[in-house]
Amino acid sequence: MNNIRTPSMLVGVQAYAGAAAMIAVSTLVGLWIAPRWGTAPVDMIYLPAVLAAAALWGLGPAAFAGIGAALAYNFCFTEPIHTFRIDRVTDIVTVVVLLIVALVTSQLAAGIRFQARLAVAHAERNATIAGFAGRLLSSGSEIQIAEAACGELARLFECNAVLVGGLPQPQVLAAEPAGNQLTPSDIAAAAITLESGEPAGRATRRLQPAEWVFHPVRSGGQVLAAAGLARDDGVPAVDEEHQLLLGSLLDQLALALERARLETQTRDFESTRARDRLRADLLSSIGQDLRPRFASIDRAVRDLRRKGNGDQELLSTIGSEAMRLDRYIANLVELGPEGDQPPVEAGAVRIDLFNRTVTRDGQAVHLTPKEYAVLAELAKHRGRLLSHAYLLRTVWGPAQERQIEYLRVAIRALRQKLEVVPAEPALIVNEPGAGYRLVA
Repeated sequence: MNNIRTPSMLVGVQAYAGAAAMIAVSTLVGLWIAPRWGTAPVDMIYLPAVLAAAALWGLGPAAFAGIGAALAYNFCFTEPIHTFRIDRVTDIVTVVVLLIVALVTSQLAAGIRFQARLAVAHAERNATIAGFAGRLLSSGSEIQIAEAACGELARLFECNAVLVGGLPQPQVLAAEPAGNQLTPSDIAAAAITLESGEPAGRATRRLQPAEWVFHPVRSGGQVLAAAGLARDDGVPAVDEEHQLLLGSLLDQLALALERARLETQTRDFESTRARDRLRADLLSSIGQDLRPRFASIDRAVRDLRRKGNGDQELLSTIGSEAMRLDRYIANLVELGPEGDQPPVEAGAVRIDLFNRTVTRDGQAVHLTPKEYAVLAELAKHRGRLLSHAYLLRTVWGPAQERQIEYLRVAIRALRQKLEVVPAEPALIVNEPGAGYRLVA
């Protein structure tokens, strides 16, 4: 579909000229027949011309051919010859029949031609939309889609095209020809379209002193962009006949822009998730690797102070700084992106760290603060073995990291509430002499 505008006036002139030529040829044939076989068969000579005009060009040329045939037959073959007066009834009937045949045949042919044109128009429209959609589908980013859309719209409608997006200050995303600049009036018209979702600009209901006509590119109730069209001669770029086609093309453009934005959001989301997972793993590693060292430093300082060895002031400073660093590490570990993590599934147990809820078979399970803290640590590091000392230090504090009985009581209570068979734990398993892990 390279050219939407058709020279309809030229086609009309050609149709009437063709009808006149066929009547002239029929008259010449009749003048050759009349001296030999009389005028009786001459009226039948005009019928093919009238039928052909109706079938080829429709009602107007067919009626013109019928009237021309009647006048030519009357002028050349009815008495008195070379006048338009009719004396015989049979000649009157012949002229009337020619007109009736022209009208009836032209109506039938016009209906057939209309359906044929409609089918061709639908096929061309579908092909144009499919080609437009394919061109957009091959474009990746939003800017590439905008450039492809402007190029196709400019080619199809033989006009200038521009795509504008963004509020409160509209920005030109692409233009064809490249480098087209919008005046302040044009930008104001584009802003109206982006805000209201209605066409704005020249020859629209929202009349603006703008050279462009802006059409909304909407997805659902959201206006994604405004497509501007304009011709150098000031004639509207899209006539009434092709408004439906333009609407379909803009719908395809909206789908392409929405797809590009969703793909960008998905990539950003996946990048954020990957970064958060890396941060969580790094923080977990820090907690596992560094906090035991600070605890060892704290124990060593306490032993030295108890034995009275070394500079007591220096030992006190080292101990306080080690405790402060341990608190910093603990705070960093607590900054893990729990809100971005899905709930942990362990058999029939569901642990939601963000909402601090635990369910079993869909029923809420009540846990004490210490029980939940132990379970949360196991869930954060599901599948990994956590030492007794780490769990005690994290949940009860550094001073209690040797109170293994505290941990055993909490684990026993958790198994009673969460395990199917508490005596045969399948969720919270023990590694003798090492620690516990959550099987998830």
